[in-house]
Amino acid sequence: MSCYFQVDDEVLWNPSNMVGEFFKGQADAFALTVNLPAGIGPLEDDEYRIDMPVFAACVDELALIYANASHQVLRSLLQGFLATAVVLVRRGGGRLRCISGDVLDLSSEQEAWMPRD
Repeated sequence: MSCYFQVDDEVLWNPSNMVGEFFKGQADAFALTVNLPAGIGPLEDDEYRIDMPVFAACVDELALIYANASHQVLRSLLQGFLATAVVLVRRGGGRLRCISGDVLDLSSEQEAWMPRD
């Protein structure tokens, strides 16, 4: 079984249900820590709807924290989420202001593992 992360009718990612649930849970948890909405709606009919401006703003704030963090555990916790989230923002036509080169490198590698269908 799988689910879809979508902006309108455009599928950005089609992970297994478990992977999708983990990512959605991470998005919600990280969003709470920065007092912003995650921008990913609840699972309905195997689809997570992404509000791209809201999602991108949350990802941007997390990327800023990552870029300024000297604490390696904090960076490690954010790294996997950001690598995936940046791919979704790029695929969905969103804009990011604050993204570091190492996150861009990770997201480029990550994209190969993220099927759309």
